[in-house]
Formats: sequence, C-alpha cells, structure tokens
Amino acid sequence: AGSASPVPTLASLVRRLERKAPEAGGLLDAAVAALDRALVALEEAEAGLNDALAAANFDPRELEPVPDGHWQVWPLPLEDNKGFAYVNTAQAAIANVAVLSMGNPHAVQIVADVDTAPVATQGPLIERHPAFPNRVNAGFMQIVGRGHVRLRVYERGAGETLACGTGACAAVVAGIRLGRLDPRVDVDTRGGRLTIAWAGGERDPVLMIGPATTVFTGEIEVPQLP
Repeated sequence: AGSASPVPTLASLVRRLERKAPEAGGLLDAAVAALDRALVALEEAEAGLNDALAAANFDPRELEPVPDGHWQVWPLPLEDNKGFAYVNTAQAAIANVAVLSMGNPHAVQIVADVDTAPVATQGPLIERHPAFPNRVNAGFMQIVGRGHVRLRVYERGAGETLACGTGACAAVVAGIRLGRLDPRVDVDTRGGRLTIAWAGGERDPVLMIGPATTVFTGEIEVPQLP
C-alpha cells in the first residue's frame, strides 16, 4: 500500500525482516534512520540553506597568526621591490588585513575592486606568510554598500575558489567590526550569492543563508543479506 512518506513503509519492512532474520534488523534500522535524516536535509535544502556557524573568534591567543598591531588591521609586509618576501621595509608591499577565526583562520582586506584585486599574486603570499604558521585563507572584499559586498577568497591549500562559506562569514564579521557594514549583508562571490547575518556580539552566532542545489546523484549496490 502507498504512503505519503517512504519511512513508515521501510520501517514496517524492517519489522517483518526482524522476525525472519533478527540479525538484519539493526542494519536496516540504521539505514532507515539515515534515510530519514536525508529526507529532512532535502526539505531544508529545497527551502534554502540557513546555517548557524560557530561564533567568530577574536582572541589572538586562539588564532594562528602572531599579533602585530591592532587586531582589526594588521599590516603584513609581503614582498619588497627586489623580490624578497616578508621583509618589513618601506619598499615592501603591505596588506592591511583584519584577522579572525571562523573555526579556520582568515585574513580579510578591503579592496577597491575585486575584479582587479591582486588575488593571484598576494593570495599565496598572505596564505603562506610566517605570521600564520598553519597558513590562512586570504579574503579580498569590495564594499559596494553597507548591505552588499563582493568577495574573492584564496583558500589555504586550494588557491582561489568560486565561493567560500566561512570566508564570506569572516569578511562580513570583519566589515561589521570595522564599522563599514550593517548586521545583514549580501555577499556576491564568483559562485553565487550568500547572505550573512551577525548581531555583533562575540558570543553571537554567524548566520549564513543561500541556495542549495544538487551537484551529483549516484547509485550504490547493497549486497544481499545471507
């Protein structure tokens, strides 16, 4: 008989199999529970993704970089005009970055235009800067308005990516702390738009809202039970 949800139907099948093969019941119970969770996740995905990430962390003792000046804008010398990287001289290129952790480290700088920002050149220099022993994600944020930014992120170990969820959260939190952004901001990345919200308190969670789409489907063959 049909049912509005496949879970009760599968559950009744589990009960019938348990009577015939008790050892199969636990495995099938786990499969039903997993399917139930997948259905819930699918319903949430269809309505749009709304994730509450961990609260942003501003304590330098909990961050990977070595503090150098005020937390909000840390001047990082990147490379002097002779090609020697990380030399703190007047000739060095300086990246003024806001540093914070979303569970992973981020260094965010404000740029005039993300399309012409030096992501390919400064990105790897920031990522591997000695101030970040375990490397860092380098964010390049263009502020379009108090509720709208454009963002590119050079991720540690991966290079520039089309989008970075924690990078978007870090950029918006940094912009709010700098007094440049409102509590709710649309973030345009090369992979699409995310909306980030943060109430401004160090214990407040950072909310990320955006579309969810299917990226692949697959099939698996489950071996027959003895």
